[in-house]
Amino acid sequence: MIRFIDDKDEKRKISREVLEALKEWFEVDESREQFIRESADQPFWAAFENDVPAGFLCLKETGKETMELAVMGVKKEFHRHGVGRRLFAASKDYAAMKGYSFIQVKTVESGMYPDYDITNEFYKSLGFKELEVFKEYWDEANPCQIYVMSLKSAVGVISVRHSYRGEFSSEPVPREDLMTIANAGISAPSGCNKQTTDLVVVDDPSTLEAVKAVIEPPVAQTAPALIVVLTRRINAYRDRCFAIQDYSAAIENMLLAIVELGYQSCWYEGHITDDDRICDKIASVLGVPDEYDVVCILPVGKAKDEFHAPSKKSFSERVKFNAFGDK
Repeated sequence: MIRFIDDKDEKRKISREVLEALKEWFEVDESREQFIRESADQPFWAAFENDVPAGFLCLKETGKETMELAVMGVKKEFHRHGVGRRLFAASKDYAAMKGYSFIQVKTVESGMYPDYDITNEFYKSLGFKELEVFKEYWDEANPCQIYVMSLKSAVGVISVRHSYRGEFSSEPVPREDLMTIANAGISAPSGCNKQTTDLVVVDDPSTLEAVKAVIEPPVAQTAPALIVVLTRRINAYRDRCFAIQDYSAAIENMLLAIVELGYQSCWYEGHITDDDRICDKIASVLGVPDEYDVVCILPVGKAKDEFHAPSKKSFSERVKFNAFGDK
């Protein structure tokens, strides 16, 4: 289990317990004590196995756009159990949610020490890329390798996008950002280019309130903007219509653009199109023509609440190569 830790004393206690068990990597007493002290004031995640700390990870801001993996440790008996990956996934989500563009980490250049070679391979397996080696950043015996990871590449954004159902900040979403998000939606692929998906972007306060008033039970009530997704049934050929595929692709594009720009959202479809037909009420508020159906709303805004990635099945459980089962 991964927990975000707020209490400073608990942070120091966990970091001391873990780092003192990893003296192959943290052998210099002064440096180890500095990591422990500084961990109390940093965003801090801990992994627990049967209520026992198995590892922890801290981040720190090193620039307006960059978070650094300040220190990470996993007890040796929990190596290769996925603990480090789960810790990093939680911290990566946090950095992306806060609007940072990059994560970096400093380590010792590969080829110097076997233990650090293992660490470097782990970072590369997470998706970090080599940026530069500073031979004298620490000292000649410990050349500093800097790895970086973009949080706003397509693959990076996909990995940190999760549905957000919490409260939003009251900070308005600039019209320019809403246009960027909407353009991502209408740029999505469309079956036989029939372009069956259209959008209504709602950022006027009075119109927002009118739309929110017809959503019962209420959702996205604090969002400073909404994107309402419309679809039309236009056959691509014979009786084949790809409207569902079209609007699904448009929605996913917009969800990724929303996260890349530092906002959060959630795909609300079932709640809108259930038997009570909230979608029809929204259509009436917005003056949507009869040939269109409202299929989804996407709230857009800055997240006010903390949230973390849901648990996912492992890659091997869901992805097969060449056949579903073993040959």
